Amino acid sequence: MRRTKSLAAAAVAAVALLVSAGTLAIASPPSGVTPTVLARGTYDSFKVISNPQGPGMFKAESKDPIDVVVRRHEYAAGGSTGWHAHPFPVFITVIQGQVTFYEYDDPSCTPIVVSAGHGYVDSGRGHIGRNETGQLAVDISVILAPVGAAFRRELDAPGPFCGF
Repeated sequence: MRRTKSLAAAAVAAVALLVSAGTLAIASPPSGVTPTVLARGTYDSFKVISNPQGPGMFKAESKDPIDVVVRRHEYAAGGSTGWHAHPFPVFITVIQGQVTFYEYDDPSCTPIVVSAGHGYVDSGRGHIGRNETGQLAVDISVILAPVGAAFRRELDAPGPFCGF
């Protein structure tokens, strides 16, 4: 009798686990994108402001030391970075082809199409980059990260507002 109850409890737990696993979101790893870290350097804390008489205003501040990572991404036709986030902003410059970005928290799932010679500033909250063309695309990313720490974390897929 005790063995039968144990087996029944185990069976119920296994079924519950399988049912709940079917409803969990999973991460979307990169596919068709080749990343290459070109450089990573540590910067002491800083506060910079552009010349006030210059053509525009730019401010940046880090109260603690920070790493700056420069990374190249080659996107095959149909390639995707997968949904992911960064601890701080990322400055992305497309140098070949075209990359389409989607923000993880954008309820309209509006594409942000960036062509060679143009840039995209990722807030760090989460996004995906996709090559929705039939041609190779390449970008260079300048990623800010805590010293020695990971500069990317995976997000659940599909995104909450996009079907991919």
